[in-house]
Amino acid sequence: MDKIGKYEIVRVLGTGATSTVYLAIDPFNKQQVAIKLFDLGMLRDPNRAKIYRKLLMTEASLAGKLSHPHIAKILDAVMEGDINYMVMEYVEGSTLEQYAEVDKLLPISTIAEITYKCCKALEYAQYQGVIHRDIKPANILLQGETDIKISDFGSAAIQNQQTTQVSGIGSPAYMSPEQVKELKLTHQTDIYSLGVVMYKLLTGKLPFDASNNFSMIYHIINIDPPPPSTFRPETPPELDAIVQRAMAKDTAKRYQTWDEFASDLVGFSSHSAPAQKEIFDTEKFDTLRSLVFFKNFSDVELWEALRISEWRKVPESEYILHEGESGRSFFILGQGTVRVTKQGRLLSLLHRGNCFGEMAHLLERDFKRSTDVIAKNDVVLIEINPDVLKHATTGCRLQFVDAFLRMLVKRLSVANTRVSHLLADHNQPEDEQENA
Repeated sequence: MDKIGKYEIVRVLGTGATSTVYLAIDPFNKQQVAIKLFDLGMLRDPNRAKIYRKLLMTEASLAGKLSHPHIAKILDAVMEGDINYMVMEYVEGSTLEQYAEVDKLLPISTIAEITYKCCKALEYAQYQGVIHRDIKPANILLQGETDIKISDFGSAAIQNQQTTQVSGIGSPAYMSPEQVKELKLTHQTDIYSLGVVMYKLLTGKLPFDASNNFSMIYHIINIDPPPPSTFRPETPPELDAIVQRAMAKDTAKRYQTWDEFASDLVGFSSHSAPAQKEIFDTEKFDTLRSLVFFKNFSDVELWEALRISEWRKVPESEYILHEGESGRSFFILGQGTVRVTKQGRLLSLLHRGNCFGEMAHLLERDFKRSTDVIAKNDVVLIEINPDVLKHATTGCRLQFVDAFLRMLVKRLSVANTRVSHLLADHNQPEDEQENA
């Protein structure tokens, strides 16, 4: 087979009972894509074929609707009679399945960061009216060390969709109590399932040791699993607590929002390794979300800003910029305070969230720095190269322009106030000045 539709086949990536996945090229933009070609004729049971086709239609309906850096994009779908295929973003890597085995477990800090990214992706999906309903390691793709993409939205419940959702689907071991009872589901069912994924990634074991699905369902509804530290003793108590809360059988005791879940993971990451040199993406994203400079950025635009920026920790008294040197990058303070000086004289102090060095970017040319910038205490510095920024999406670039305009207006306002005070003092009558 050389082609599927307009797409040129490169090679087979994998095969399953009812589908084959190919690496292909889109001839129009020359991008690599993954094509899942379905063979529904392999399903002998007509009812199973009908259900399976329904799941495919559900996933196909999301084509172009979920655009998030940690969700695998569905680019195109054709569901016509015997021709059924789905075109997806090609993700080079593997699923988390292999890292959910006892002899291949990931570092605990890596698991926390992966889970955080899953939280933010599923929070985005929830805001789009989508509940995944089948979160498990096999549906989470891993690129590099911690970059993930959630895939396989065939089981998703889609708000306001004018069709009946298929019940009884999902992977029993990862189902929430309300899902196995076939009750009405909310995003909290995905929170539970992600808790089970954490458990499996931490320990290599499922939380419930059951010999069949009926026994599994009984355990899910009635039995509290032992904490992950039972099987992996180095698991900190804080992480045990996060997993147990995510997996609480009572939804009132479970995390109510993805933000609560994500915030606890940020707290764990920042407290577990405060002296680390590396800054994890978990901490980076949480920092960006909290800074006034980025207040109008959407989550998707924040992830993009994170990707195009360089982060580093600068110790107290270290020079960040030297007067007279050339440069084009601009900087945002993620943490700490810096001193801005000229020929040894202090001009100002800049604090968390402030921006400096932006004139080079705004003037669109190399710029000789007019001041020294020195870390007053330990600083987290976010550096952005304009040459990288210009390749960002239009939305992300416009948000930076908006942030710069807000910052410049604020600085002009402060400058006007100072000038007004100086003029008032200058125009004050001499006798008033003497009595002052």
